[in-house]
Amino acid sequence: MRFTLATAIVGLPFFVAAAPQSVKQRIGTAIPISKRSGLTNPDNSVNLDALKSHVASTKAKITRGFDNFEKNTGSSHPSVVNGARKRGSGGDALTDASNELWYGTISVGTPAHRYTVDFDTGSSDLFLPGPDCGSNCSGHAVYNPWSSSTSQDLGKTFSLRYGDGGTVIGEQYSDTVSIVGLVAPDQTLGAASQYSSGFGSSEFPADGLMGMAFQSISVYKASPVFQTLVSEGQVDESVFAFKLAAFGSELFIGGTNTALYTGEFSYADVTQEGYWEVNMDSLESNGKTVLSNVDSVIDTGTTLIVGLPSDVSTLYQAIGGIDASSTVAAGFYTLPCDSFPSISLTFGGTSFPISADTLNIGQVSPNSSDCVGGIVSQDIGASFWIVGDVFLANVYTAFDVGNSRVGFATLA
Repeated sequence: MRFTLATAIVGLPFFVAAAPQSVKQRIGTAIPISKRSGLTNPDNSVNLDALKSHVASTKAKITRGFDNFEKNTGSSHPSVVNGARKRGSGGDALTDASNELWYGTISVGTPAHRYTVDFDTGSSDLFLPGPDCGSNCSGHAVYNPWSSSTSQDLGKTFSLRYGDGGTVIGEQYSDTVSIVGLVAPDQTLGAASQYSSGFGSSEFPADGLMGMAFQSISVYKASPVFQTLVSEGQVDESVFAFKLAAFGSELFIGGTNTALYTGEFSYADVTQEGYWEVNMDSLESNGKTVLSNVDSVIDTGTTLIVGLPSDVSTLYQAIGGIDASSTVAAGFYTLPCDSFPSISLTFGGTSFPISADTLNIGQVSPNSSDCVGGIVSQDIGASFWIVGDVFLANVYTAFDVGNSRVGFATLA
């Protein structure tokens, strides 16, 4: 099955095993989910508008994070280039929104109401449609802070600009947020009074977004939800983990789901807290090293692998790729559909292959013999690569907040 992009949905059962106290155990529930495509058309050709939109949104998110980092820390992010400015445990089933986003369910407020959110390791804030949100919020579940006894107006606004040129703006509140029975009290979140067009229900099936990166890139300057769970002693381990695949996808909170991977984790230390930024030891093709020591951000909110233009050019020259700037879009390359190369990424000394199914985005046009590669070139104003689902769909990934590292293991 080809890995597409836009707003797909993959579902699986979910379970939670937990115990903040030795006498307690939390049991989660299965959350049914479905899948829909987005990066490709029904005829398996690429959706050019979706590709361009995805790259633009990724670029906007990174720029936002740089701006927030500077505001929160007083200094520029070290990766900025060219002046550019995402006790218990439990699984939460995910939906792959055309592989552009992965979403599941959280609860907010008292009494609690359920919302679906995109779980995004490339940003740090939680927002939902508010009661005054306009037409782009139609079809989404609305968060009404006035109906929650635990809601408090923080007297602050927020504004987030997205790749479609629109913004998400609204008011900041604190309220009780829970995920698979784990409770984050007094959690800062946004109630949007305006949604960017890209968040309309036809394009964005989740109600809102929950960032899972570090506080230093939070527009609210507030603790992200998972870090609040850690500080409240709600999780056994300060780890959350993802399986992002065509089947059986889930987010596991408070540890890892040992049923979903085999062997040991290979860990890469976070080099700069903000994004989940780590060193990629190397990129290999057909057993030969093409690139070494690549600064990388691990981002569940990005489908593609987005690399520096010079690096990506070097890669495709080595594997016989063709520059598709004139046929697809700037920064994209094509390869023969029937002979995608073997490509692996090495983290923590272990090499992990990328399957041809995830690397191959789709045919350039209906019945074409050329297909678009999932590693793209883009100047995003940063010195790092963004490693998204084209790679993450092939591994089990653990985000270790307590030890500030990312671990990869082979899928079971």
